Amino acid sequence: MLTRRSALAFALPVVFSSPVRAAGDFRNFVAGVYAEATAAGIRRAVLDAAFAGVAPNQSVIDKDRKQAEFNMTWARYRALVINDKRIADGRAAVARNRALFTQVEGRFGVGASVIAGIWGLESSFGVQTGNYKVIEALATLAWEGRRAAFFRGELMAALRILNNGDIAPGSMTGSYAGAMGQPQFMPSSFLRLAVDFDGDGRRDIWNSNADVLGSIANYLARSGWRPGEAWGQPVRVPAGVVAGGRDVRRPLSEWTRLGVAPTSGRWTASGEMPSALLAPDGPGSETFLVFNNFAAIRRYNPSDFYAIAVGLIGDWVVA
Repeated sequence: MLTRRSALAFALPVVFSSPVRAAGDFRNFVAGVYAEATAAGIRRAVLDAAFAGVAPNQSVIDKDRKQAEFNMTWARYRALVINDKRIADGRAAVARNRALFTQVEGRFGVGASVIAGIWGLESSFGVQTGNYKVIEALATLAWEGRRAAFFRGELMAALRILNNGDIAPGSMTGSYAGAMGQPQFMPSSFLRLAVDFDGDGRRDIWNSNADVLGSIANYLARSGWRPGEAWGQPVRVPAGVVAGGRDVRRPLSEWTRLGVAPTSGRWTASGEMPSALLAPDGPGSETFLVFNNFAAIRRYNPSDFYAIAVGLIGDWVVA
């Protein structure tokens, strides 16, 4: 992408309120964005609409700076994200959209359970999508400077989305970090992986369940999801068998010979399936045998906790 950082003589529609740095500094930053975006083919009318009323958002900066190092236990994380209401809401959401899930699986080869698990964990099945203005949040973070290059790239991606007409500026909402819509895609992920599954000419991950579920499925399919295979399952582990983590993989049959067994029901994979034993809270804690598709979920979010929670939520809401 061609970049020009010289300030243009634009009368930028920017309002400033309680900035961390000087208002003029932000105005210069936005002028540079206008120049770069214009060189990249973004229409002036789109830029004016996108930046109307935009100001440095102190709440965004505070949340970005207060990110704590992730040191939560699996047991605590599990209690926070998996509960009876989420499972009940998920079952209702799947029931309402059963035909759509079937259509999505037919196109992408990704089953309802993992799509529902991500949908539920990211936005409580479309209920909690974030109410920050994405352009303002990304502009604030790109200007503020802690990860300026990353967020400037995401800001430019968001402007391309607006230029394409997928969503109007006032409806482009998300998290304080710019993750958007029901599947919480960053703008660059949207450009690569969002799909217009309902065929209306727009990729609307805010309001169209078809586009939401199709986009999640496309993300997973492009991340190596293997149709018809499970992500993993909870297991019982005899004393003396050590969980070596996701990088220590053996055929499931070898774990079976060591006495590892499902906590309920049957194995959800064949004996040849490469499998890894995970005990997120250490020996004696809840333990899982995870398969190839676990890695595909982790490409959506590179956290073992997240991937396990997605798998469990999906299995329970689709059961």
